[in-house]
Amino acid sequence: MSTTVPTPDADETCAYCGSRIFDHDPICVRDCTDDCRSPEYFCNYACLSAHIDEHDLTTGDACEWNPDESDCC
Repeated sequence: MSTTVPTPDADETCAYCGSRIFDHDPICVRDCTDDCRSPEYFCNYACLSAHIDEHDLTTGDACEWNPDESDCC
């Protein structure tokens, strides 16, 4: 699913560490499985990864592969 997000303000800060995102390599993330909430901005992949780990956002979200089933995610 593709979604367009307006360019954030020059002073937008990282949702994880509070640094200005444009001083780094910014990433925009939206949760479109939950009504496409407002985007969250991270200054780099390290902060995004730390945020994911800290909030256990991958727990229960991975599909399970079963070699006996023909339809895998």
